[in-house]
Amino acid sequence: MELCSAQLLLVAVLVLLPLLYEWSPSFRYYCKLGFFYGWILALAVLAVPICAARGRHVDNMKVLQFMLLHLKYLYRIRVEVTGWENFPQTGSYVVVSNHQSSLDLLGLMEVLPPRCVPVAKRELLYAGSAGLACWLAGVVFINRRKTDDAIEVLSDTAKGLLKEDVRVWIFPEGTRNHDGSMLPFKRGAFHLAVQAQVPIVPVVMSSYKDFYDKKQKKFNKGTCHVVILPPIQTCGLSADSVPQLTEDTREIMLSVFTRISQDTQHTPTDTQHATH
Repeated sequence: MELCSAQLLLVAVLVLLPLLYEWSPSFRYYCKLGFFYGWILALAVLAVPICAARGRHVDNMKVLQFMLLHLKYLYRIRVEVTGWENFPQTGSYVVVSNHQSSLDLLGLMEVLPPRCVPVAKRELLYAGSAGLACWLAGVVFINRRKTDDAIEVLSDTAKGLLKEDVRVWIFPEGTRNHDGSMLPFKRGAFHLAVQAQVPIVPVVMSSYKDFYDKKQKKFNKGTCHVVILPPIQTCGLSADSVPQLTEDTREIMLSVFTRISQDTQHTPTDTQHATH
């Protein structure tokens, strides 16, 4: 009798879960988000031994990029990119991008230039297989709670930009912003670019509000527009120029963000498919 009850319970659960997934946006939100993180951790387990064969190296980002590019297809999120020609073909530079949620990973992996590594919070380093894979790929970890440590890491990174011919991707808001706008920019990325005398390349991702909303527990299919803006030169600038450089860059990015987010809201999503 106990076995029969257990079987009935299992059948009930198997029937109930798909119904909840279809009828409850909140349940669907947590399922999709849980799978998102779980799948990344699982992929990282596969990536670690591949990356470990080379050791800690920026070219391991290609391995992570290859493994994560398919996520947009699983979630039926179309990523439309314009401005590819604005990425410098040679030399080092600093990419700055707005930061909305973990879904930024889709846009980042879509347009990540060669020999480019993100700057991430130090806590990610302890995220199991994902943290180890990121470390092997050369991701730069900073302790946001200790300003002096973060400055020292970015200073060392500035030296490495020129010495190793790498690029760095930074989210200057410093944390995720779910409010459909942009938080004030922290100046670390701009100090880094000025210290290394390398260009800043702004990358803007449109609002996810049309298909993803943390407060409303919404996670559907949709479109994300990514715009790569022309490089902003820093040659000849000094540390005194950083505050104005930071504000000017944010204003440019905010203007583009507002425009492309409005375009996204008017884009039909019924027949959209993920694209390269």
